[in-house]
Formats: sequence, C-alpha cells, structure tokens
Amino acid sequence: MILLRTLEYALTHTDELTLSLGQHLAFVAVALGVGLIVCLPLGVWTSRSRAAALVIINAVNAARVVPSLAVLFLVVPYLGLSFNSAAVALTLLALPPILVNTDAAFRNLDAAVLESARAMGMTSRQILWQVEVPLALPVIVAGIRTATVEVIASATLAAFVGGGGLGRYITRGLAMYDTAILLVGAIPVALLALLAEFALGRVQQWLSPPAAHS
Repeated sequence: MILLRTLEYALTHTDELTLSLGQHLAFVAVALGVGLIVCLPLGVWTSRSRAAALVIINAVNAARVVPSLAVLFLVVPYLGLSFNSAAVALTLLALPPILVNTDAAFRNLDAAVLESARAMGMTSRQILWQVEVPLALPVIVAGIRTATVEVIASATLAAFVGGGGLGRYITRGLAMYDTAILLVGAIPVALLALLAEFALGRVQQWLSPPAAHS
C-alpha cells in the first residue's frame, strides 16, 4: 500500500523528481571530481614524505569523525543556505577516503618491483605511470568506492541547508509524517548507492592482479 502511494506521488511530481535527481547527481559529481583532483596528487606526495603524511593524514583522519550534518552546518555561515554550501560540505566528506587510500596504495607498493623497474633503466616518471599507478589503482578505487557511497547517502542532508536533491522528499515526508513521500527520496538514493557499490566493485576487481581474484 505504501509503495503504491510512493509510486503515485512520484508519477505526479515527475518534473520535481527529475530536478531533484539531477541536483543529487550534481552533488556527487562535484564532490568526487574535486576529491580526485585534490587527493590523488596529494596522496602520492604524502606517501613519499613522512612529514607531510604525519600532518595531513592525521588531520584528515581526525576530520572523519565529524558527523556529516555537522559539516554541512559548519559551512552554512560562510556560504549561506544554498547548493554551494552542500557541495562544499560533501566535497569535504569525499576527501578522506580517497586521500587515505591513495596514500596507502603508493606507500605499500612492493619495493622489489620498484627496484626491478629502476634496474631496467626506467625513469622516475616511467616508474610512476607504468608501474606504480597500475599497481595502486585497485586500492585507490576502493577509496573512491567508499567516498561515492558516502556522498550519495550524505547528499540527502543537503535539503536541510536548502541545497535540494533527493533529500527534499525525506525532509518533506518527515515533516508531514508521511512514509510514502519519504520513500520517494529514500528509494532512489538506496538504488544509486547500490549501483555505485556494484559498479565500482567490479572495476576494482577488474583492476586487481589475477592472484587477487582467486
């Protein structure tokens, strides 16, 4: 009965639902895009610099304990109730798993493999792109996978700061004590998270060495 009412509500609000879905996906794209641009080179640097890792990784790990909603409301005084506030807050949430996994991926590479590459006369640039990056990719993708699912779920909180997204149906359903309306937002978010988890899981598996599959 509730699912039928949810479907009925969704069909009578298709324009708003399409807009909300687009906003939700935009949040995810912005957060992950900025996260990748910032964290991939930063993770390579921290894996090579003990001082940088001590400061940056510890700071990022400490920031991970801050609740998602708290991050959103910390940004609001500076950017107001807007899409931008939510996008910045979600980007901050996406950074830790990508950075930590990138650092770990490059830090834990097999030293014997790297030494063999140097013995073959490969330059530092060649070693980075032809040896290190391919070996590190599965762990990096695992971080992207975690960040993606976290951002998809946390983007529902954007509605609390006027950012839109699928969370508007969750807040509306809570305000009206109507589970059917709440599910209009909750079901697509759950499906997006499951789809991202499955797709990135397959990518991670495909990038892993053959021995890792067995």
